[in-house]
Amino acid sequence: MRRHFGWRVRIPVITALVLAAGLTVAVAGSSGKTTVHAAAALKCGLGNGKAASGSPIQLGAIAVNQPGTSFTDIPNMANAYFKCVNANGGIYGHPIHLNILTDQTNAGQLAADAKQLISSDHVVGIVGSSDIIDCAVNGATYAKDGFNVIDAGIAEQCYASPWSAAVNMGPRFSGDGAAQTAILHGAKTIVIDQSNVPGYQYNAAGIELIAKAHHVKVVSLSANAASLNGETEAERIVQAAGSGGAADLIFTPPVAQEILQGAQKLGLENKVIWTCATPCNPDSLAASLGPQWNHKLYVNAEMNDIHDDSGADSVLFQKVLSRYGQAVSGGAGSFSQFGFTIGQLTVKALL
Repeated sequence: MRRHFGWRVRIPVITALVLAAGLTVAVAGSSGKTTVHAAAALKCGLGNGKAASGSPIQLGAIAVNQPGTSFTDIPNMANAYFKCVNANGGIYGHPIHLNILTDQTNAGQLAADAKQLISSDHVVGIVGSSDIIDCAVNGATYAKDGFNVIDAGIAEQCYASPWSAAVNMGPRFSGDGAAQTAILHGAKTIVIDQSNVPGYQYNAAGIELIAKAHHVKVVSLSANAASLNGETEAERIVQAAGSGGAADLIFTPPVAQEILQGAQKLGLENKVIWTCATPCNPDSLAASLGPQWNHKLYVNAEMNDIHDDSGADSVLFQKVLSRYGQAVSGGAGSFSQFGFTIGQLTVKALL
């Protein structure tokens, strides 16, 4: 049985990870632009400024991409970092090729995707995956074939299996962090609202346990992310929360943005305590909201605020996103930071 990369220990998230209790406040109305330092040779991988031209190193990723739910920014940002590495010597002259497959939460298709990557494409690693049910469907395959996946997990199995090294909290723990902040701000009721995709009950279960321990009522809602109306959904949340209540949104950025913009149109910003899981963290969402949201939306961002960080990794992230991240639709934010981190970890392992 082949062993790929040999990662036997979970790789820790970069030290810039924000703990759940230290949530960030999204200041809406910001420019949404990423500050990029003067262009120069980027220190990606070997950082020698020479394009890699040898035989390619094949890697693969699987990401969900369906109406209302897409996590493709994560592998796309990992790929942006790989492009930077390829322009700077690759892996000792060998370029990295990342084959990104997408699915629409279809178990049969997911199994076929994993088989394609492993048996047909002969990838040496699976990195950058972010899929609703991939860990549940393909976990046994990854374990049998000796793959140690570096992913941004969603399903429960991503966090309970030795073959998965997730760089993120995932929706359950991210939603937990948002709920903790709602409680810290005195919420009497927490309304969970999320997409009705597989695993949404698992996501809600953590929030329910936390709320029970603090004697806070929980109302659990779900919706079809592909067809919901932002104003209608915002009204539904506010009515369910009642006086002194809070919202805990677990949606991808475009859907969360639609709900928050709907609340804004109806003047509901002050009706509840608005909290959100990690996906609410991209610049694009903050830029879409008006200044009336300042200090009224609490996001479990997970990663550091790159706009206030002059550290080497944050600077490099911004440069790589600007130069190679055209496929990253959400811009700077937690999803793209996950992808960048996955890219860095992968390249360090390969080197």
